[in-house]
Amino acid sequence: MTPVDITLTEVAASLALVAIAAAVSLWRRAELEGDLAVAVLRSFLQLTAVGYVIQAIFDSDSLWLVALLLAGMVAVGTFTARGRARRVPGALRPIAFALSAAAGVTLALVLALDVFPAEPRYLVPVGGMVIGNAMTAAAVALNRLGDEVSAQARPLEATLALGATSHQAARPLVTGSLRSGLIPLIDQTKTTGVVAFPGTLVGALVAGAEPIDAVRLQLILLWLLLGSVALAGLIATSLGYRGFFTGAHQLREMRPAEE
Repeated sequence: MTPVDITLTEVAASLALVAIAAAVSLWRRAELEGDLAVAVLRSFLQLTAVGYVIQAIFDSDSLWLVALLLAGMVAVGTFTARGRARRVPGALRPIAFALSAAAGVTLALVLALDVFPAEPRYLVPVGGMVIGNAMTAAAVALNRLGDEVSAQARPLEATLALGATSHQAARPLVTGSLRSGLIPLIDQTKTTGVVAFPGTLVGALVAGAEPIDAVRLQLILLWLLLGSVALAGLIATSLGYRGFFTGAHQLREMRPAEE
């Protein structure tokens, strides 16, 4: 595999495509030019900083630093997902547990099966992909759960009044919410290679990998993500729904949507 050497001049040249997006926004008066500028600036600063951090971890070859970095990503991902699921009472702990379990179980399985060696060069990107996708799935599932509980409050109370437990009453809503969290990645996996090429495949090909090797790497990561996202969604919804009910199996008062 031939190393890729990208200069800052080449990076800057790619702003021509951003200029096209800004021109479209101006033409259609979408007023997105400011957001585009902020997005470009933030992505440059954030990715550059992360690049230096990852380089330092690679140079040190320390698994403790890898664990520290992934723990920080879990923390940021937890608060980000919590912001999207504000209607779910006490969602912080279920999300944190879901992301931690998804990352921990996935990396442990990867190492146990000898899919990748226990080196920072492999654990950092794989762990980051798992945490990012698990965060999205948990946020989508819990956001849907909050909407469903709010919309179905009266039927839920009626079911509880008839003697059902909170688990029994919420089961259909939890199942539907879990599906919402998993469907995007499932659909992406179904259409991989037909509708679009995933980022890992493109990156490996650009870096000089043989096409078959790039495909096999992409398959490993896709299947790892499917399992980790399913685990994260299951944990988040299975624990998250409990916040809507009291210990006496009564439905709590719902928070307003704008909170």
